[in-house]
Amino acid sequence: MCTIYACTQPQPKLKSIDGKQLEVNQSVKAKDSIETLVAPYRTRINEILDSVLAYTPKAITKTEGKYNTSAGNLMADIVLKEVNPIFKARTGNDIDFVLLNFGGIRSIISKGNITTRNAFEVMPFENSVFIAELDGKSIKELLSYLLKSSVPHPIAGIQIVVDKNKDLKEVNIKGEPFDENKTYFVATSDYLITGGDRMNFFKNHLSLMDTDYLIRNTMIDYFKKVDTIHATIDDRFIQID
Repeated sequence: MCTIYACTQPQPKLKSIDGKQLEVNQSVKAKDSIETLVAPYRTRINEILDSVLAYTPKAITKTEGKYNTSAGNLMADIVLKEVNPIFKARTGNDIDFVLLNFGGIRSIISKGNITTRNAFEVMPFENSVFIAELDGKSIKELLSYLLKSSVPHPIAGIQIVVDKNKDLKEVNIKGEPFDENKTYFVATSDYLITGGDRMNFFKNHLSLMDTDYLIRNTMIDYFKKVDTIHATIDDRFIQID
């Protein structure tokens, strides 16, 4: 008879992990082999990003207006113009107005040529356009949010008029007085739909549609169609005496 004894070896246990931060800066020399591989891709990307799409006779920024700005107005107007035909084709409805967020605008567009790179600088995020159907109660919450906001969030298709005390005097949507018994289709971003920037009223949507259209791409498509961009501050959100 033969007896076999099996021995179980103890499993190794991790005692510690050591590491250090390696700074990547200009002191790190490029390798010729990697540079040769990357160079044609970098050249092509730069060609695309630096291609001229349009022209602006003055700088477009988000800082020169109290209740609306040239950059905010331009971005909201572009979303309305570029996305509405898609929404109309899919649903038979029109977008009533647009609401984006002030913080989503990340750069100015300087006077002169507008390039694809400018669109990436202004909107570096992969945010896409969503259309939320909101009832009158949610629209009133939206308006209250805008009245209390310390920054001018981009809007289009809606006009808000306040008095010297910033009390609401008038709201017009697509040129018609706001009707709290109606529902409205509001174009916004995927970030805001989930309550980003504390816009929690979007969570109460009655219906929702993802257009699969990046905000950045709406800008690029618009710039390709328009030779000269005239972005201005107007009366879409104003204060009267």
